[in-house]
Amino acid sequence: MASNDRSDNVETGMVPSAANPGLVRPPFVYLGAITLGLLLHFVWPVRFVPRAVSVPLGATVVLVAVALFLWAVRTFRLAGTPVPGNLSTTKIVSTGPYKYSRNPIYLAFSLFHLGIAFWVNSLGLLVTLIPAVALMSFVVIVREEQYLEICFPSDYLPYKASVRRWL
Repeated sequence: MASNDRSDNVETGMVPSAANPGLVRPPFVYLGAITLGLLLHFVWPVRFVPRAVSVPLGATVVLVAVALFLWAVRTFRLAGTPVPGNLSTTKIVSTGPYKYSRNPIYLAFSLFHLGIAFWVNSLGLLVTLIPAVALMSFVVIVREEQYLEICFPSDYLPYKASVRRWL
């Protein structure tokens, strides 16, 4: 943190308590979408790739997602800022996977969902990824970006201008 932006804004009452204090919690967005996708698969089992491709591709994407998630969480912890969005952010993290994506944890959740869709070979799972990513992009991330702009304007705005939202 380059300045006391956050403390200045907290004192004036301009800062919400957390980036994501609402009911739309990212892990639950993806868990709900995966659950709905699995239900769709059992009701309407439409496959979208050859069986020989689905398991190796799905397993690979799931492993990449888990590795990215662990790397992102570890980077946050090393920086001393909390991972859950319902806790107050303490600093802008721009190292590790955050050099390449402003939202590597959400990217990992999306890749995990995609990997499961391939692994199970389910069009239903693939289809439910679309509203999950849309909800994250147009509601959750927008709200978090507004929070970070208010809390850390001198650090977050240049970071936002130099690093993409997803990839």
